Amino acid sequence: MDELAQAAQTIAGFLQVFITNGGLRLRFRVKVRGAKPAGSNGLEAAPAAEGPRNLYVEFTGPDTPILLGRNGEVLHALEHIATKILRLEAEEHDRVSFDADHFKANRDRQMREWAAAAIERVRLTGRPHSFAAMSSRERRTLHLILSESGLPTASSGEGPGRFVVLYPEGADTSAPMAAQEQAPRGYDVNAVRKAFRPR
Repeated sequence: MDELAQAAQTIAGFLQVFITNGGLRLRFRVKVRGAKPAGSNGLEAAPAAEGPRNLYVEFTGPDTPILLGRNGEVLHALEHIATKILRLEAEEHDRVSFDADHFKANRDRQMREWAAAAIERVRLTGRPHSFAAMSSRERRTLHLILSESGLPTASSGEGPGRFVVLYPEGADTSAPMAAQEQAPRGYDVNAVRKAFRPR
């Protein structure tokens, strides 16, 4: 058995334990890109349209909303755990992708819509546009989408609050935007921080 098929079986075993012990009503299918057609091991060859990913897990069933709540938080967490189980380096995390009810495809379409609106706004106003905070994988995807415009981009912020900024042509991207510049109007970042400081 090759390394990729072994990785797929490892992830299938992990997910089976997670679903059974969690009492979840979920089914999953592991697709391996470039694998032979499904045989006794239950693995499937993933279509080429799924891009460079090597391992693709698709969930179905009545409990998929649990995976997709809060912007796919549990789905992303499972995907992250899978990369750790497989001991993938950070730059290899894109080799594994989990999805449910076409959540990621819909999210990609939504990000393309946001990007198109932001590109138009930046070209019209000549001012930078900052997006909401998102995961490193989504930021990478957004940078790639925005690169098609030829406008410069940069990530700013720290940790889970990190976000993408789209700049007008010729702008200096070396000075990161402060969180206050990124926050929506009427939103006082300092007041929120003070409210959550330990007393």
